Amino acid sequence: MTTINVKGPIVADGDKWFYDYFKMPATAPSDINDVLPDDGSDVNVVINSGGGMIDSGSEIYTALKNYKGTVNVQIVGMAASAASVIAMAGDHIAMSPTAQMMIHNVQSDLYGDSNDHAKQANILKTFNKSISAPYVAKTGMSQDDVLNMMNETTWLNADDAKAKGLIDEVMFDKAEPELQLTASYNAGLVAPDVINKAREALLEKDSSNANKNLGEETVTISLDSKEFMDELDNRISRIKNMENEQSDTFQPFVF
Repeated sequence: MTTINVKGPIVADGDKWFYDYFKMPATAPSDINDVLPDDGSDVNVVINSGGGMIDSGSEIYTALKNYKGTVNVQIVGMAASAASVIAMAGDHIAMSPTAQMMIHNVQSDLYGDSNDHAKQANILKTFNKSISAPYVAKTGMSQDDVLNMMNETTWLNADDAKAKGLIDEVMFDKAEPELQLTASYNAGLVAPDVINKAREALLEKDSSNANKNLGEETVTISLDSKEFMDELDNRISRIKNMENEQSDTFQPFVF
């Protein structure tokens, strides 16, 4: 049986290189699409993720739902936010007694005036209804009940999730004690601004290290790690301080 891991934040295919470069666990849609068997044999999807990008989570959910074989899901640590949506694609969903599930409203980053925020609020409500559909399909609950759970940012242990119909089985027949997390959750997403800066730095050519090889130019990329990390720290500080930088794109997040 093919095992597919959904670990770390759920990210876009175009941003996955950043997490791979720094050896940070993350899952993009291509990680799933590229390993789904062609023969329709059963797959085992192992989830431990705090969530991430809503569109990437939706793509993964859809790929698993469309898969012709049986999809067995095991929630082994956390299935929060977009990761809980992915879990709903399972034909059979099992959850460790030490694991947690969380569902909540869609969130976004936006700079703008009151009109921008009012418009964004309506967009987010539309996203909430879309995201509620997998939970409704799995549990048979009404959409209003699911939306209320999302609005309250609902955390569920394995027994709670089973009682709500979000999972089919508690693993190990309750042989292990339940563990309630007390720390705040964090999907581990890196801000797009930081990723773009990293991309620019890594693609910068060092002409002094260029050489010719079989008539083709081979360029060695050099990067001062201290300078790069200082720049990353500066970028992260700017984002946290919410300086007056306008964003021309809307990126919905599920954290």
